[in-house]
Amino acid sequence: MRLLMALLTAGLALGQPGEWPQFRGNPQLTGVAASTLPATLRLVWTWEAGESIESSAAISGGVVYVASMAGELAALDLASGKLKWRYKTGAEVGESSPAVAGGVVYVGDLGGTVHAVNTADGKAVWTFKTGSEIKSSPVVSGDKVLIGSYDTHLYALSVKTGTPVWKFQTTAQVHSTPGIANGVTFIAGCDEIFHAVRISDGKEVYEIASQAYTGASPALTPTMAFFGTFDNQVLGVGLTQKKVLWRYEHPQRKFPFYASPAVAGDRLYVGGRDKMLHCLNVKTGKALWTFLTKSRVESSPAYVKGEVGRADRVFFGSNDGRVYGLDAATGKKVWEFEAGAGLSASPAVAAGMLVIGSQDGKLYAFGK
Repeated sequence: MRLLMALLTAGLALGQPGEWPQFRGNPQLTGVAASTLPATLRLVWTWEAGESIESSAAISGGVVYVASMAGELAALDLASGKLKWRYKTGAEVGESSPAVAGGVVYVGDLGGTVHAVNTADGKAVWTFKTGSEIKSSPVVSGDKVLIGSYDTHLYALSVKTGTPVWKFQTTAQVHSTPGIANGVTFIAGCDEIFHAVRISDGKEVYEIASQAYTGASPALTPTMAFFGTFDNQVLGVGLTQKKVLWRYEHPQRKFPFYASPAVAGDRLYVGGRDKMLHCLNVKTGKALWTFLTKSRVESSPAYVKGEVGRADRVFFGSNDGRVYGLDAATGKKVWEFEAGAGLSASPAVAAGMLVIGSQDGKLYAFGK
């Protein structure tokens, strides 16, 4: 019985195979899929949003939720791409990606409004107006929705009413999506500080100087946090030691890291504006391999476990107009799709499908 409970708990920690309910797949922002993918991916359907898709999709209950610069949040059937409903946000949606929990989907727009929308019919549940644009993605923790705003605050809003439970102020815009671990939320700040904030009351537990402007969101393990900076580095932060344990910088190519990392086992995967995906050792920050595309990589990678006898893979988009699939161990390209327009949104993976949007407004779904 104890073994069964342990297995069930482990499954819940990883997430459900049919779900990618928020940016990076889970509250730890690890970018690790709970679902496998077919050995060979084919294009199953496409959908036209009308304007650029910079927001990454969420997948829950067989439905894809995607927002766009058309000022809309749309719900589509995962299997067919058929539109279920459209919700008008009233302002463009940039990088804020939907989060789904408890029959509600949440997203922020560039007008500074957080929207809570009923997943069944696309009707508004509530809205909350912050003081500036929102590029942070919402993360649901119990009865709170956590989201950052360019008005310098991290907000905890009531999931039921949208009223602020607390707000935490920094000294610069909050671009980062908050990661969650052990009752604490973490943001990599534009104020060059890595903040740890208690979710229950919004009090800062500690802060660590990153010494660099940060646009990326942190990927979390029980003991470490990882994020890239505009100082051309990727940082490994010890949560127990409360300090930066290592800094990675490519020896020749000095460009910012804007994408958020994926972390799986002893490896970290992160794209850079140097046109490369980098694979690093999580303990040392040493590079294990790099893969060069033809343009900057601002799409955050998704790590997909291979079926028995098959290699684990990493999928991401590039501004060169391609979606790439790499062997996670070696960095060798094993799959590629030519979209024809830049892809800065990140892939969502669930129920054997991969979904990603492009800058020309097309949403692509790949599967068997």
